[in-house]
Amino acid sequence: MKKIFKYEKIQDSSLPAYIRSILSKHLTKHSAFVFESYDSFILINFQSYSLKPKGNQLKKIFIFLDNDNLLIFIENSHLYKQFTQLFNDNQKKDDIELLRLFFINLIANDMEYIDKIEESITDTEDHALQNKTNDYLDQIIKFRKQLLHLKHYYNQLQVIFDGFLENENKLFDSESLRKLTIIHNRIDHLQLSVSSLRDYVTQMREAYQSQIDIEQNHIMKVFTLITAIFLPLTLMVGWYGMNFKHMYELNSPYSYPIFILISILVCISLVIYFKKKHWF
Repeated sequence: MKKIFKYEKIQDSSLPAYIRSILSKHLTKHSAFVFESYDSFILINFQSYSLKPKGNQLKKIFIFLDNDNLLIFIENSHLYKQFTQLFNDNQKKDDIELLRLFFINLIANDMEYIDKIEESITDTEDHALQNKTNDYLDQIIKFRKQLLHLKHYYNQLQVIFDGFLENENKLFDSESLRKLTIIHNRIDHLQLSVSSLRDYVTQMREAYQSQIDIEQNHIMKVFTLITAIFLPLTLMVGWYGMNFKHMYELNSPYSYPIFILISILVCISLVIYFKKKHWF
């Protein structure tokens, strides 16, 4: 039997009884990713990554493979339609070849999708350099989350193909192993591309944080200079605010304008000094 099912049909009554029993035992013990190779069959349970941006992008796929059957249960409705058509068009091919075609089509458009992500990341960075945007950090977080899902997805596929190539139960002949190795190499290349993009996004985040730190340091520098300019004035005000009895300047009619003039000269002198030191 070579057939595609919707994921909710995983206990479908049309399946042979022994297969339903195997699937039932497996689902009772496992709910997350798993690759299990037994003497006469293989069970695979993993999450595919939908390239469509809307909705939940992580959808379950379950595969049962033995010498006589290839059963695939798909949660994603778009993928279900796509692979139902694929199986209908290739019913004359053997199970192993159909399995190979399934994975080839599963990752067929992934590199194009990753290239679009890279283009979006680059455009976001360029736009942020030209015009500062308040949502730049939100966009970085979105990219990191997207790439994390892809990394997890390709990690699963790498483990699956490692299991295929180990071929413990001898379900694959040498030619099939050769073809599966080619797909495995493609998956490795996709994983490497995703890892490179994750490093790139991390560098963008660090650069953004460094820019924020520089701006904050500049603000603190301005406040420090203002404080330094007015500190002598604060000292003078505190000094003459003590109102001691024998402070003769308090009785002079010129004390107030002289004090103002001295304050202005102190401010100008400090500004000139800071300019020469290139502190602003």
